[in-house]
Amino acid sequence: MEAGARTGLSGADTAGRDTGAQDMPWFEPFRPWMMRSDPRASGRIDLDLLNRFAEVRGLRTEDGLPLRFADARTAPPGAYERVVREHGMVPTRASGAGMLHDWFNALAWLAWPRTKARLNRLQSDAIAAQETAQETALSRRGALRDAATILDESGVLFVCNDPALADALRRFDWRALFVDGRPRFLAAARVRLLGHGLGEKLLAPYKALCAHAWIVEAPAGTAIGTLDGDAFDAAARATLDASALRASTLSPLPLLGVPGWWPANSVPAFYDDAQVFRPGRRRGRISTGAGRTIAGCGAQAPSLEEGPDSTGQDAG
Repeated sequence: MEAGARTGLSGADTAGRDTGAQDMPWFEPFRPWMMRSDPRASGRIDLDLLNRFAEVRGLRTEDGLPLRFADARTAPPGAYERVVREHGMVPTRASGAGMLHDWFNALAWLAWPRTKARLNRLQSDAIAAQETAQETALSRRGALRDAATILDESGVLFVCNDPALADALRRFDWRALFVDGRPRFLAAARVRLLGHGLGEKLLAPYKALCAHAWIVEAPAGTAIGTLDGDAFDAAARATLDASALRASTLSPLPLLGVPGWWPANSVPAFYDDAQVFRPGRRRGRISTGAGRTIAGCGAQAPSLEEGPDSTGQDAG
């Protein structure tokens, strides 16, 4: 039975009980730490446990500071990204509103330590540049901070060694990517969850849920099936720099269309839903907070001048 066949879109049984979200294919990168640290039953994150994981993984900022997860109530003042960069401290809401969001952020750090550290560096450097230019962090976020936030919150890594598949994704050619190119996709591409806001949304997935993919070329001469998460992490980190990362370089990707991620997509008619698998267009709308309109999977992500939060993109 394919992943997801035993549950509805919520990943729960008819009584509403969680049937094992960690078993869903999109949570593969987080699985080594997810079950042991799941705060949903207790209503509280075990920060000591997360910090033991962090020590074993050797989590560090790009400046070499050891990284730890700290109760957000005790974190130093200042911009979140600067607190992480300068203190090696990830402010984490251990209970209440925001707990699940911050738990997924911790899981993302554990799964992708190099990529997360690079994103933090890019964001904190951009804030410092704004301060040097005597701009406030809220007056104008800028293209780099927008893109880094979208990827950090709503991103996936699309790791591929077949240029035709990457091209089909950029062109929103869903049939070439998922139907006609399905055997090639399974052989040559991997999609890996990065965004922590998107991780929270995937606890109750739905067909229109759309990520923003950062395309990463797999190391030359290497079969993609032989690469582990750390290899993906290193490859992704190497591609992220201030000149390359923009919202326009992120490709919308409808997650339940990924081959092997949802049983219904084994039937080609699954992709005939034009409300989800839209043809491409140059610009669209993207979430900047709760209740705001967001882009379809045929819409290129625009700049995010009005706000920092992009927590999982819909296609509807």
